[in-house]
Amino acid sequence: MMLHTPIARESDFEGLAMLRLAAIRASLQALGRFDPQRSHQRLRAGFIPALTRHILVDGVRAGFYILNDRQPVWRLTHFYLAPDYSGHGIGSRLLAELCARARTLRASIELAALKGSRSNAFYLAHGFEKIGESQWDVEYRYLP
Repeated sequence: MMLHTPIARESDFEGLAMLRLAAIRASLQALGRFDPQRSHQRLRAGFIPALTRHILVDGVRAGFYILNDRQPVWRLTHFYLAPDYSGHGIGSRLLAELCARARTLRASIELAALKGSRSNAFYLAHGFEKIGESQWDVEYRYLP
């Protein structure tokens, strides 16, 4: 499996918004919070093409992430895989690479995960520690 993470462009936004919606639909529906318009607006508010990377598997877009790594504390604001690509080790591989890069640069990584989402167990299994929570999200930090 060939994995490639090219930088996104502004013109990629709508496709990424659709992928995000597919990736989080089940979690949001389980919480009674599924709202496609709100999902679109939330991604739009944090979409910076220069910080956004496609996740391509054998040339096909499988997901994307947005990482602000331009400061000592990195912020992973979005990290999604399309449902067909979830559970195949792709997210684990990419997150391990990001954590290795953070260790090398002595940076921490912070993120928020939706309460009740499977992503909470995923981040805990990859060395992130819970540092807080809000009404809808759990905050995590990875320390090198």
